[in-house]
Formats: sequence, C-alpha cells, structure tokens
Amino acid sequence: MSNSTPELLQISIAAERAAAKWGNNALLSPTAQGYQIHLPGNDPLRSMQKAGRSLDNLGITELQLTGSGWSKDLQWAFYQGFCNARKHGGISFNNEQGEAEQLAQLAQCFSFAKKIINDTPEMLSPVALAEQAEAFIRSIAPTGSVSSQLIAGTDLVEAGWHGIYQVGRGSTRPPALLVLDFNPAQTADTPVSAALVGKGITFDSGGYSIKPTEGMATMKCDMGGAATVTAALALAIMQGLKQRVKLILCCAENLISGHAYKLGDIITYKNGTTVEIVNTDAEGRLVLADGLMCAGETKAPLIIDAATLTGAAMVAVGGEYNALFALDQPLAARALQYAANEQEATWQLPLEKWHQQQCPSPYADTANSRPVKGGGAGGASNAAGFLSRFVPADGKGWLHFDLAAAFNNSANGYWAAGATGHGIRTIATTLLTETAAK
Repeated sequence: MSNSTPELLQISIAAERAAAKWGNNALLSPTAQGYQIHLPGNDPLRSMQKAGRSLDNLGITELQLTGSGWSKDLQWAFYQGFCNARKHGGISFNNEQGEAEQLAQLAQCFSFAKKIINDTPEMLSPVALAEQAEAFIRSIAPTGSVSSQLIAGTDLVEAGWHGIYQVGRGSTRPPALLVLDFNPAQTADTPVSAALVGKGITFDSGGYSIKPTEGMATMKCDMGGAATVTAALALAIMQGLKQRVKLILCCAENLISGHAYKLGDIITYKNGTTVEIVNTDAEGRLVLADGLMCAGETKAPLIIDAATLTGAAMVAVGGEYNALFALDQPLAARALQYAANEQEATWQLPLEKWHQQQCPSPYADTANSRPVKGGGAGGASNAAGFLSRFVPADGKGWLHFDLAAAFNNSANGYWAAGATGHGIRTIATTLLTETAAK
C-alpha cells in the first residue's frame, strides 16, 4: 500500500541510472530503507521481473513497493520474478493508482495455480485435484452460484467418458471428471456462455511408452491446464463475471501396471470416433477429447481448453510463450490481442482441418499420435488436429492453448523453478470479454 510499513524492506523505482560503483547498468542499488530499482533500456517489464528475481535470490521474504512510478504491469512483473515455488506472497503492493486490490486478486489466483502445480504427485491424486479446484471456486464465488458433478473410476465408463478412464485405469487412484457449473443467475434455464476444459494428468510416467528419468522428473506439472483454467475462472469471477460458465477437468494418473492401457488398444469415444493407441505418452489429448465433447454438450458458444500437451510446442515457441491453436481465425486474432494486453506472450501455430488426418491408423479412424519420437514433425499441430475431431461446429468458438510456458524445469534470471501461471490472465480476459459481447 502507499502508506509504508517501516519494518518492511522498502523497494522504490529510480528514474536515473544507478551510480557507477554498483556496476554498469545495475538494476539494483541499496538505500537506507531497502533498494532502488533502475529501469534503463526499452524493456522495463522484463527488467522489473529480473529485479524481482534478484531480490528473491538474496533471501528476502517480505517487502513493500513504495514511492511513485509503480504501474499495475510493473508491480505484476516484479511479483512474477520475486515469487518462487515455496513463496507466493510477501509483497505489499503499492496503491498509488488504486490497483492494490486487483493485484491481490491476481496474486490469490496465481498462488492457487502455482501451489497446486508444484505439489508432489503423492499429494495430488486425480480426485484430490478435482476437489481442490472445486473448493477454490466455491471459496470466491457468490453463495449458491456453484454446483458440481464428480464422476470417478468405472463410473466414467458408464457415463461414456472412455478416454479419461483408459488413461487413468493403470493407477490405484481412480481417474475423475469434474463438471463444475458456475451459474450466478441460479436458474436452470440460463444458457451456458462458455466452457473451460483443463488437462489434469496429476503424474505422467508415459505409461508403457515410458519417459526417461529426466523427462519424468517434473511431470507433476502435467495438470497445469486444469490449474490454469480453474484459476482463470476464479479471476474472472473476482473481476465481475456474470455469465454462466462450466469448468470441466479431466483428471488421471498415467501409470504402468497390469491394468494399464497398452499400445495397440482402440478407444471408441462417445461420438463414435475410434482411436488406436500408438503412444501411451500421448495421453493428454485422449482425456481432453472427453472434456471437449462434454463442453460441446453444454451448447456453449465459446470453448477454451488448456493443457501442457506437447513437447513439440516448446520446441516451436520456447519456454516463454504459450502456443495458441484455432480453426476460428477471427476468435484467434482477438485472443492474441487479449494476451498482448495482459503481457502474456502467446504465439499462434498452424491448425487446419486436414491436421485431423496427420495421425493415420489402419485399424481405427485415427491414431493418437505418430509412432515416432515426439510425434514427428508438426507434432503440436497434429495434436490440435486430433482435438478438433471432438469440438462442435467445425471449431467455431474453440481455442486450444498448449501451455509451453506454464512450468520451468529450472530457475533462470527471470523465473524461479516451477509453475509460472502463464495463461491465466489471457484466458480470464478472453472469458470476460467474449461472453460479455454475446
């Protein structure tokens, strides 16, 4: 807040460069109360995030942003750099421009997503993921506006959700589908304005297409899509969402056992599509197919899914961008602008209807991948093409986010190791803006 607390370290912004004794183009210099941040150059947000990372590396746990010049974007960039896997707060925001409450809301939603993504796989079973997501939404939504259905284990088969069941059946902890209904009007005939679908693989061993140790070590993050859309819905509710939205989380552990699904198996989906399994490590698209069909049943004109889906997306756009796919090009263009407005780097990758045919099978309508490392050339687009088989209206109103920037295996000069929350703001803004326009 703008009223300083003397016992907290004071962090201010300096318009001038740091004195030469602190080094050439130093970002930080000490003051009697704390530190000044110097922002030379033409990329102040990135410099601010780097300053936050530097102060965290000094072991500082609590501080206060004081003085003038603290825009909302600069404060948020500092937050992103200062937080780490075990510390999601410790910042007293500057309220000079009356934005401290908005920043606190952002921090609350990001903290939820980061904590749940960074949790150990043992702590977070598929059912626990669904329950924690529901509890978080209920904690911030108006009383009576949330109802839910949780389908787990063999009940998924009875309900026709075969993809989630097949991926998760190898674990002793049952797979689950959460369908949460945020309905602020609290009337049954209110139309659903949007559906959010999240991949919730709480641990991904790769199944019988087993990952190497270095590829498996961070697979607690494979439920990042579920965390991201949950936090995005929470943020939109905090920012005044009035439309009815369904949250659909597809939760499973992809493990090896005598009951696990195998290469050569064929899954017959609710819409009649048959899928041959040629790679058990291409499991995210198998669970999302169920989620997208569930979203289609709501008749929502806007469907957004998010998933840590492919390594190919990371190869294409790196770890600082999320990849966006859409068949609805006007919607994609608007979503990219929302992402730019929220300072979340996002890049659109190719998707056409013919991408549905890029994983052929002699035994089924399609395979779930190509039987080559990483799914072969264009793997991220081919995965999106697979998903497009399960969305209504030839993809009109559908966005797919491949969350390449959702998690860092190791720290760097701008991010701590672990979850980033990248994509939450974009999806929340897309949800608010697109549903308000209907």
